[in-house]
Amino acid sequence: MNFKNQKPLDYFLNGIFKSYFEHVPNVNKITQALIDNKVIEKQEDILNDHVAFRTFGVPNLGIASLEKIFIHFGYVKKDFYSFKEKKLNAYWYSPPSIDYPRVFISELRVNDLSKEAQDIIKKYTQNITQDPVEVLSFKDTDSIIDFFYKPLWVLPSYEDYKTLLDESEYAAWVIYNRYYLNHYTLSIHEFPKGYNTLEEFNTFLKGIGIKLNTAGGEVKESKDGLLLQSSSVAEKMKVTFSCGTESQIFGSYVEFAQRKILPQYENVSKEEINASHRRDGFETSNADKIFESTFQSQDK
Repeated sequence: MNFKNQKPLDYFLNGIFKSYFEHVPNVNKITQALIDNKVIEKQEDILNDHVAFRTFGVPNLGIASLEKIFIHFGYVKKDFYSFKEKKLNAYWYSPPSIDYPRVFISELRVNDLSKEAQDIIKKYTQNITQDPVEVLSFKDTDSIIDFFYKPLWVLPSYEDYKTLLDESEYAAWVIYNRYYLNHYTLSIHEFPKGYNTLEEFNTFLKGIGIKLNTAGGEVKESKDGLLLQSSSVAEKMKVTFSCGTESQIFGSYVEFAQRKILPQYENVSKEEINASHRRDGFETSNADKIFESTFQSQDK
């Protein structure tokens, strides 16, 4: 995101975003269209609402492991979410200041899967006999960045990938992509008039050829009506599995969020409005459908 690079957290976020920006063409496509339409001048003008990561809930991995990195950088663990049908748990983490994105970490409840799926996941993760985050040097930010790029387990076979895909598309995504950044999120409400509502922004996105996730409708709305979210359909990438089989699979995507002003702050002037006046946190029903940005049902 090109943060200021003055603090370890800035350096860390720049490091994990570099590869994401390079491998998700829609990011640059959206940014360039916003520049061309004079909505922003540069990428740095986009406020990042949150970033998300997916994990396996197995010993030494999962939320309990990955969250340690963000807590080290000053993030605070907040609300718990459960996704019954998708067999997922999640937490979100508030940043040390409003200049930084929220973090959303989810994990697959592996023990809730079929024995066949459990055996596949455990085959790849069983050699991880200690928490890999525990051995990181938190004084060395480069080593933390490298952790997100170095695979924790070997490449899966196509057969194993397909077996997981048939039962849990989330599991299939993680078995190949590991801890790769799942998505980042544009704060729509920060854009100028004409682009600062999700409905308007979705129209803009479709106009430049961005395919939107339609699960639950293009706009996912919280029960209180104060958090609106949409997302692109994940872009496919050509990969080679351990057995030599090549295939197109889903990579990462881009999300868009509009956080409305809380009722008690409706009379605050526009000039004084900041993040503390807007709806915070997440919504289970919204997130449930956002997960489907990497699902085959969206590949039409």
